[in-house]
Amino acid sequence: MLCNQTKRKVMNFEQALEANAIKIVDLTVEEQIGIIDTTLACVVTWLEGHSLAQTVFTNLYLHNPFEIEDRCLKAFSICILKTVDLIRDRINRASVFEEEDFQPMSYGFKMAADVTDTRATGMVKEVEEELNRVIKNTRSKQGEQRDEATQQEHELSLAVYSRLKMCRLLFSTLVSLSREKCQGVQDAEKTINQLGELIVVLKRTVKYGIQPKDAQDNEYPRIMGFEPLVNQRLLPPTFPRYTKIKSREETVCYLESLVEDMKTICSVVEINSFHVAMEFFLEFSKRSPSVLVRSLLELLYLPQNRRVFGTQLMTDVLRDTVRNFIAPPVLQAKSPIINNPQAKEYVDIFLTHAVRPMSTIIQITGHNRARQKDKWGHLLEELANLQDEADKVDAFLHSLLVKSDPTRQHLACFGTWVLYHTLRVMIRYALAGFELELYATHEYHYVFWYLYECLYNWLISTLSRADSFVMEQDTIADQKKSGRNHKKNKKKARQRQNSREISLMQAQQNLCAGYYKVNCCWWISNFPVI
Repeated sequence: MLCNQTKRKVMNFEQALEANAIKIVDLTVEEQIGIIDTTLACVVTWLEGHSLAQTVFTNLYLHNPFEIEDRCLKAFSICILKTVDLIRDRINRASVFEEEDFQPMSYGFKMAADVTDTRATGMVKEVEEELNRVIKNTRSKQGEQRDEATQQEHELSLAVYSRLKMCRLLFSTLVSLSREKCQGVQDAEKTINQLGELIVVLKRTVKYGIQPKDAQDNEYPRIMGFEPLVNQRLLPPTFPRYTKIKSREETVCYLESLVEDMKTICSVVEINSFHVAMEFFLEFSKRSPSVLVRSLLELLYLPQNRRVFGTQLMTDVLRDTVRNFIAPPVLQAKSPIINNPQAKEYVDIFLTHAVRPMSTIIQITGHNRARQKDKWGHLLEELANLQDEADKVDAFLHSLLVKSDPTRQHLACFGTWVLYHTLRVMIRYALAGFELELYATHEYHYVFWYLYECLYNWLISTLSRADSFVMEQDTIADQKKSGRNHKKNKKKARQRQNSREISLMQAQQNLCAGYYKVNCCWWISNFPVI
């Protein structure tokens, strides 16, 4: 069997240049727009899980950008190489991709590493300034009427200018989001807003670039400078993965959603609570964002030093989270055992052991939706071990607290917090089966009954217990502060901190109860009468 055979000669950059199949100088504006748009389509296709050899590096100009004499194309080629290299680095560092999401192999291609980030953006900016002068000179002026040629020149110059600026701003945004301790988020937000404005121009001018000669070739648009088979020998000797390059319209839509998602992830730096951050990650995951945005979000919240936002120790964040969730006496300021060295050691060891499973919750939300279900199942094993440890820590702390203050207890404090996360993971595991369509029709009422009668019921009970314990600790603290006047403090209204979540869980529980009863009715109505 013969595969990937073609009658035409497949040429690399040097061969195509000798045969005058490509130009490196005096490119028309339409050719520049077509090459830029097709390259962006290849980058988007790469981000959809295809290899660099079959997408981005089918652009012959990227094989040797320093040979290009056209300033616009040379600046764009170097900038796109730097962008691709930075994207690959960010996704590799986050490690939330699977084989079907992303292929990190570079196949030994050079990524313009000799050019600094500042020089790369400076080259693009120089070309932008030249184009901006043309745009100003061809702009319509009050009282004057432009001829058709001037208007066409203005539109084409604006199209090239917008594309170059978009590529430069995208690269600058990625550089800003890569800075340590989230120091570049504010700069990234500014460039993202500018990107949103440029997408509108890209949509309007997407038709101006040169088009493939063969209009029926929908799999790979072959225009000047692009050869889909040039890297065929670099691929492994297996059946090649089917690669279809995105259309230019689909590429612009993808970039638009990418910009919106990047704008969303920048708001994560405003979150102070671990539980709120966890909800943010879960809700964002439901949108099925691209692997690039998922990776950027993971690295913003938990970079490689495993500190939240690169500054806060995860153990300190979890300590505050447990304190706000259930207020265990050992973490209260005036607790009789807060300065006990044994108690402190037990709590520190427990929180250290809790870092891995809690970090894993954040990391799992960064994976694609299809892979999350299996990962939730593996996480339950770690949470079961953490639950056992939490119960032992609570029992030990209770024995210490009773000796100092017999009226207080320390039972099921850390255990309740771990149980809350365990139940949330179990619910996500069960619901993922519906999303992935893994359940047979006759299994629906089993699953809905389990969610309604067991998981949601247990979770609501856990949240109510945490609220009651927090109110009990507040009452004890108020009584110690006020002394004889504690009766007046009883009248003070205390708001349950988990009331909103309890209401949401009750609503979901009732939905599952309704689905369960409806499925039972269908099952009974279809059951044969004897």
